[in-house]
Amino acid sequence: MLDLYDKIQEACAVIRRAWNRTPHAGIILGTGLGSLVKKIDVQAEFDYSEIPHFLKSTATSHRGRLICGELGGVPVVAMEGRFHMYEGYPLDRITLPVRVMKFLGAELLMVSNACGGMNPNFQAGDIMLIEDHINLMGGNPLIGINDDRLGPRFPDMSQPYDRRLIHESLRIARKADIVAHQGVFVAVAGPNLETRAEYRFLRQIGADVVGMSTVPEVIVAVHSSMRTVGFSVITDMCLPDALEVADVQKIIAIANDAEPRLTTLLTGVLEHDAACNPKR
Repeated sequence: MLDLYDKIQEACAVIRRAWNRTPHAGIILGTGLGSLVKKIDVQAEFDYSEIPHFLKSTATSHRGRLICGELGGVPVVAMEGRFHMYEGYPLDRITLPVRVMKFLGAELLMVSNACGGMNPNFQAGDIMLIEDHINLMGGNPLIGINDDRLGPRFPDMSQPYDRRLIHESLRIARKADIVAHQGVFVAVAGPNLETRAEYRFLRQIGADVVGMSTVPEVIVAVHSSMRTVGFSVITDMCLPDALEVADVQKIIAIANDAEPRLTTLLTGVLEHDAACNPKR
């Protein structure tokens, strides 16, 4: 049976046969945010089924393609749809694409998601830069025997999100008149949404938004020595004393509406980072 390292190499080999460039960044696009790929100058694309050891994306609005090309003149590899724990997949398989991005040469992981807002100062449609996270998923992609070729046994998580890129994102947002916050993302397993009592608990432990993804990918990015920047689009407000029944189609519509603003932030940060960290 192949170990994780060998699976990564097999996936990379298939991608490199069609696209032999070195990406500056890997991008993961969450619910309702896949249309950002229209801004990419596509040079190669793959259905996940064409890449060894990639899973099938079953979540609503997640198309399930890997896109290779340029965004704002910067080479990138982008996931149009991600994998989730609630789909029944193990976390080491969910996060394998991040390791593939790393072995293709990406130094930066840019991750986005749709989330529920619990901070009363936020509104649906706002964007939050993730400055920290809380893992309540009940699992961790690094559990098991560590392979030193992939990263250290005990990766430090004191700064999982790059502070300079957070500040640059907020600067771009101010310049473009985009409502953007910074705050704490809490990840839960899902797929059900939370109860009123659970929202109160999550808010009390310091979370500003809640979602069902992102944290496993960021843990693996840190383990892989990648810099990370995370964008959360607040698609519904989860205030316990004014809680409404969730409408999935409305959530997706709000995410779609936020996509141009997210594109402005993500592209601006990518171009800034590539200029500051040119490939040797």
